[in-house]
Amino acid sequence: MSDLATTPPELDLDAAMDRYRVELTGYCYRMLGSSFDAEDAVQDTYVRAWRSHEKFEGRSSLRSWLYRIATNVCLDLLSAGKKRARPMDLSAPQHQASAVLNERPEVTWLEPVPDARVVPQTADPAEMALAKESVRLAFVAALQHLPAKQRAVLILREVLAWKADEVATLLDTTVASVNSALQRARATLAGRHIRESEPADPLDADQAKLLEQYLSAFEAYDISRLTTLLHEDAVLSMPPFDLWLQGRADIAAWHLDQGIGCKGSRLVPTTANGLPAFGQYRPREDGTPGHVPWALQVLEVSEGRIVGLNAFLDTARWFPLFGLPEELDESDELQ
Repeated sequence: MSDLATTPPELDLDAAMDRYRVELTGYCYRMLGSSFDAEDAVQDTYVRAWRSHEKFEGRSSLRSWLYRIATNVCLDLLSAGKKRARPMDLSAPQHQASAVLNERPEVTWLEPVPDARVVPQTADPAEMALAKESVRLAFVAALQHLPAKQRAVLILREVLAWKADEVATLLDTTVASVNSALQRARATLAGRHIRESEPADPLDADQAKLLEQYLSAFEAYDISRLTTLLHEDAVLSMPPFDLWLQGRADIAAWHLDQGIGCKGSRLVPTTANGLPAFGQYRPREDGTPGHVPWALQVLEVSEGRIVGLNAFLDTARWFPLFGLPEELDESDELQ
């Protein structure tokens, strides 16, 4: 753990705390599975820190003190036993012919997050790669299956590289308890069989080509060509609906039947959770020129094929968060 020096008393507390905002948001996001809950948790952390800063006597670093507060905030939020999930965590896949769109409340779902809000910039490529790996949708979803304290231990030890004694101090427990919790957490994650997916930044030549092919095929609505880019057991999900489909045939059939309204869409590239993503805009229903938001598509890619198509449909939440345009007009589409 870095920054073990105490904070000079003359250092402005707001400025000092703000240095850790991104990494604390990333920590809370991994704990809570919600980008908005993570932002709220960090804000609550800073409020609590301000209220008790006179009690902070420099016996630990400011960073570790803030992590202690943030952990308590997250544990309080998780005490009700609620956890975020993906559609694949809640039910078996449906088949396109009999698919039913059943909407569940927003609080059910694991949420996407912009990289810049949870991944601190660092000159170390290995640190950046680990940070992006640890906010992947599949990994964060797997974390939600851990008891809250095990989740904190695993993130602090495996992702943030804290020492066992530092984690024990933060959690008011023993090193033996920390090591035991870490072993149990590792065993649980191993049993989840987390599917590999490749980061979006930086893209290698093959990944860039695959995404170009996907964008071209989707905008042309050439579903036959799009299907060739999918892994044979690729998954399509569409929160807030609990429906999910698996396999090229069902995904292709969905796009040509229930999803036919996506024909004529335009895609705007972005990134989410360390993965390639697109803002999807569908043609206006009244036939007037222009396109309007429809979904944030987050793609999981492995070994040259797309293994996951995650379409988050609540664009009123996601597009402002990701800085995506409110609509695309004719001038946008000609660019």
